[in-house]
Amino acid sequence: MDDALGKDAPLRGAGRRHAVVVGGSLAGLLAAHVLAEHADRVTIVERDRFADEPGVRPGVPQGRHVHVLLEGGQLALDALLPGFMAELRAAGAPRLGMPSDMVQWQGGRWFRRTDATTHIYTGSRGQVEHLVRTRVLANPLISTVTSTEAVGLAGDARRVRGVLVRERGAGADTGPRILEADLVVDASGRGTRADRWLSAIGAEPPQEETIDTGLAYASRVYHNKSDHLGTGALGYYVYPSADQVHSGGVLPLEDGRHLVILAGLRGDEPPTDEEGFTAYAARFPHPFIHEWMKEAVPDSAPFGFRGTSNVRRRYDRPGRRPAGFLATGDALCTFNPIYGQGMAVAAMSAVALRDALADLRRTPTTRRVQRALFEASRQAWDISAGADRAMPGAVGNAVATRAVDRPASWYLGRVQQRYPGDPVIGPAFRSVLTLTSPVTALFAPKVVRAALLGPVAVTPSGPPLAREGAATG
Repeated sequence: MDDALGKDAPLRGAGRRHAVVVGGSLAGLLAAHVLAEHADRVTIVERDRFADEPGVRPGVPQGRHVHVLLEGGQLALDALLPGFMAELRAAGAPRLGMPSDMVQWQGGRWFRRTDATTHIYTGSRGQVEHLVRTRVLANPLISTVTSTEAVGLAGDARRVRGVLVRERGAGADTGPRILEADLVVDASGRGTRADRWLSAIGAEPPQEETIDTGLAYASRVYHNKSDHLGTGALGYYVYPSADQVHSGGVLPLEDGRHLVILAGLRGDEPPTDEEGFTAYAARFPHPFIHEWMKEAVPDSAPFGFRGTSNVRRRYDRPGRRPAGFLATGDALCTFNPIYGQGMAVAAMSAVALRDALADLRRTPTTRRVQRALFEASRQAWDISAGADRAMPGAVGNAVATRAVDRPASWYLGRVQQRYPGDPVIGPAFRSVLTLTSPVTALFAPKVVRAALLGPVAVTPSGPPLAREGAATG
C-alpha cells in the first residue's frame, strides 16, 4: 500500500503537503491537530457553520443527548492538548466519581457507592467540542471551509488526489469543485458516504460489521427543583441488560441543569411528548428516576434519537483502496451511544494517528496508519458489540457469537455478576469500561480468583442514597 501522502516518501519531513479533513467535530478537529505537525497546511471541510459559543450543531443530531467523557478519553485529550482537562473543569463540566457519586442499577442489583476508582465528565458535547475547536483552530496551519459538504473523492483506485466539495445554503454555487489534497481523512461521522466515494473512483468500499438492537432514546433538560430523594449523588442511572431492556438516567450539565435520558428497544421506543416521556420512566425497575422527574422542572422539549447501531468499517482488511485516504472516528467505527464511548475513542484515535505518524521505525503507509486507527477503536467495539449481542432482537451480520468465544463469555458473565459490589473486580472492570486498561486486566490473577472462587458480594437492597461511610444524619 502506498504511503499516506506519497508512494515512497514518508509524511514526516515531506515537502509542500496539504491534508484535508472531512468533518469538523471532535474526531476531525483532533485529526487536523495531529496532521498539522506533519503537513504544511490542513483544511477542515464542515457542512455546518461553527458557532462562536458552545451549542448543538445541526450536523450532530445526537448533540442534544447525554454525553460522557470516559477517563481513557480524558487522558488522550490531555496528551494531545496539554492542560485541556483543567480547562474543561474550569468551564464547569461536572466530574463524577465512579461508583461513589452515582446511584446505579444493573442486572437486578444496586451498585455499592464505594470510593471512586475512576471519574467521568458529563457536561454537554457542545462544550467539549467548543473548547477543542478553540484550541485547534488557533493553529495558523489549520483552516476551515464551512457550510460546505464533501460529495466525493478526486483521484482513482490507486491514489486520492483531493475531495469534491459543494457549498450549501441559499445562493450557493451548487456545482462541485475539487479541493486538491495529498491526504484526505474521513471524519464525517456515522453518516459517512465514503463507500460511495470509493466506488465512484473504482476502489473497493470496506466490508461492514453491524449489530443493531433497535435501541432508541429520548432526552430532556430539567432544573433540579428539590433533592427529595435525600441523596448526595450527582447522577442516577439504570443500565440495560438482556433481562431489563429499559434504561436511562439523570446526569448533570455544566450550567447546573440536568439531562434525563430514557431508552428502550425496537417497538418500545420512548415517546417525545411531555406526558408520555414522563410516564415512560415508570417502566424502570425502581421509581427513583420517575419520582425525580415529577419533582424537577422541565427546561426543554423531549428530543428523540434512533440511529444507535454498532457499525465497524474494515479498512484494515486488504482491498483495492487508494493511498492517501484514511477514516477515523464514527466514520470508521460507530458504537451504540448508550455506552458513552464516542468522544473517548475520537481522542484515542487521534493519539494513535499521532503515534503512527511519529514512529521513526516504520514508514507511515496508508494501511499501517489505518490499522493503528482500527486498533484504537477495538476495545470499545468489543465492549459495545459484546453487550448488544446479548440483547433481545439484535440483528446484523456480527450478532453471532463464535464457539471459540463462549468460554470467555462465560467468564465475563461471572465478572459482570460480581462487578456491582466486589472490591477487586469492580475497579478492574471499571478500568476496562473507561478504556484505561486493556481487557486483559480482567484476567489478572486476583481478579480471576475473585470471579471463579469468590462469592457474589452483598449489594444494597434499595437505592444507596449515601456513599458508604458517609454521614446520613
